[in-house]
Amino acid sequence: MAKLDQSQFRSRVLVAALLIPTIIVITWIGGIVFALVVGVAALLATWEFFRLMEKGGFRPLWPMGLVLTLLLILNAFLPHLRLLPLALSAWLIITTTWQLFRRTPYPVVDWALTLTGGFYIGWLISHFISLRLLPQGYTWVMLTFLITWAGDSGAYFAGLKWGKRPFWPRLSPKKTWEGTIGGWLAGMLAAIILGTIGGVALPHSLALGVIVATITPFGDLAISMVKRQVGVKDSGSLFPGHGGMLDRVDSLLFAVVGVYYYVVNVVL
Repeated sequence: MAKLDQSQFRSRVLVAALLIPTIIVITWIGGIVFALVVGVAALLATWEFFRLMEKGGFRPLWPMGLVLTLLLILNAFLPHLRLLPLALSAWLIITTTWQLFRRTPYPVVDWALTLTGGFYIGWLISHFISLRLLPQGYTWVMLTFLITWAGDSGAYFAGLKWGKRPFWPRLSPKKTWEGTIGGWLAGMLAAIILGTIGGVALPHSLALGVIVATITPFGDLAISMVKRQVGVKDSGSLFPGHGGMLDRVDSLLFAVVGVYYYVVNVVL
């Protein structure tokens, strides 16, 4: 069994104990309050992404990246404005033109990273707002959160107790097959129990459990790939024991997309 850092464990538990009830209440309130919180989380995660890129020696146009994230959040909350096509077109022209006047070693890479940071985080996380606006939106959003958190916790504790075989050592040396399987089983169990409590039909609960438990490890690995390239462990230190905002939403970015398109195309 891997050694458990008691101080880090206490920090993780304390942060989770504070965040989880807060997120439950904010999700229940919904509306502009929920959208604002998602927007703040998106901007913080995007900012952390650009800081990581700067540590890697790149110079993305971080103000324009934050603007792109904000535009995508607004588009999800106010879809009737049809904001995205015009805004994206203007954004692409402005950022490309701006880059022509900058003297950087990697101008094309810096421009591409500006697009990637804003679009990757802003577009994916905006699905939380779209999901909350659906019928029974509170149930779908909470299932996304809780299945993901259950899977993360299951992977953490299963990895500590039984973890021996590396799962993806090139990107995340501490992840093991035992932990990954434990997380998958925990996510599935949470989906069945919480889906039943939330009034979701068992086939849909099972399907959501499979989707979320299967894709969330890759959301985590995607950000691990970014961090490993620039040589850092965490994207930030906003949450003691948990890292930064980007560390907290990496799995959720994939999970919410899977849940949203399943609900829209299969359930509703």
